[in-house]
Amino acid sequence: MQIGAVADDITGATDLCLMLSRSGLRTIQLIGLPAPGAPLPAADAVVIALKSRTIPAAEAVALSTAAAELLRAGGARQILFKYCSTFDSTDRGNIGPVVEALLALTGSDLTIACPAFPAAGRTVFKGHLFVGDRLLSESPLRDHPLTPMRDPDLVRVLQRQTVLPVGKVEISTIRQGVTAVRAALGEAQAAGVRIVVTDTLEDSDLLVLGRAVADLPLVTGGSGIGLGLAANVTSGGAFASARMATPAGRSAILAGSCSAATRGQIAALEAAGWPARAIDVEAALAGRETAAELIAWIIAQPEGAAPLLYTSAAPEQLAVLQARYGREALGAFLERLLSEVGCGIVASGVRRLIVAGGETAGAVLAALGVTALEIGPEIAPGVPWTRSLGEPNLVLALKSGNFGDADFFLTAWSLLAEGSDV
Repeated sequence: MQIGAVADDITGATDLCLMLSRSGLRTIQLIGLPAPGAPLPAADAVVIALKSRTIPAAEAVALSTAAAELLRAGGARQILFKYCSTFDSTDRGNIGPVVEALLALTGSDLTIACPAFPAAGRTVFKGHLFVGDRLLSESPLRDHPLTPMRDPDLVRVLQRQTVLPVGKVEISTIRQGVTAVRAALGEAQAAGVRIVVTDTLEDSDLLVLGRAVADLPLVTGGSGIGLGLAANVTSGGAFASARMATPAGRSAILAGSCSAATRGQIAALEAAGWPARAIDVEAALAGRETAAELIAWIIAQPEGAAPLLYTSAAPEQLAVLQARYGREALGAFLERLLSEVGCGIVASGVRRLIVAGGETAGAVLAALGVTALEIGPEIAPGVPWTRSLGEPNLVLALKSGNFGDADFFLTAWSLLAEGSDV
């Protein structure tokens, strides 16, 4: 195992797996911690997907260190802690506390924080995170329902989460090449800095960074840094197939993300005339709209369709519901509801499933009992089709709420081929 990765949510883990697979590494994604004593799969890279982004920091630390210990015991040469390219976190954590714990576990004096993913429009300049051409604080992520990001200065954000000194390496140094970056990291370490935020504007910067940190036991960042790390151990040549064969069965979409990107994808699908239904959240909370009713609605749609069921709402609508019912209680309820629906539609014959939203995807896969995924063709930057290893026999697209263009839900299906060899 060349790379062992710990990811703080399901869709982010899948995003990383796609990056590593595209770079030529045979990559397996595990959903949650393996059962005690279970061997890790034989692969160049193993990514353990946790659901730790928004849980209490102490729990995130415990899960993340347990996963890293398993990967190290399995022979991983380098540990990567993967978090969102928009650095989703709060002043309480969880990125800083987990990085602290993994530095201690690996015995490392220094690591980098590189959330950038240029292919998806996430870049870092002078330590500030941009989404497209807007600062993070001016993007829709400022109103994220769980981790509102209103400070684009990653050094400042991270320093509020950790007692370890945080510094940065700017793009002017990175553009000087690997030797210059290594020298800058050495100077930072000599000055007592433990975590270095790295500027990144293009994929070529990721390749420079990857070479510069090739010997670090621990690297942290978004999926983009996986491109640089993979280049250290492979000459390329993707394993992912052009199309993915699927078992016979129906198709469906479940969306729990309230991101602007997902809401736009829902609007595009509805405008195209595909069957779509918004869950009446207050009716569901009152028991007037049940999982059984929602399952029946999906199954009643034409077999050739991919009906969409969603809880996604605009920020102002979501704020009203959160104020009325509580942010955490509302989120947990909707995750349980969509998980129950997911189990019901799979039991009724759905075999192709798109799930939008990292928290939603984690809840649905846990309920279905999916424990491992193999990576297939790329639908959009950061989002591949995957297939479950074992039962239930499914093909799945697990989409981070912020990823994909407006036609994502409409075009994803073109990469699937009918077949029984999954």
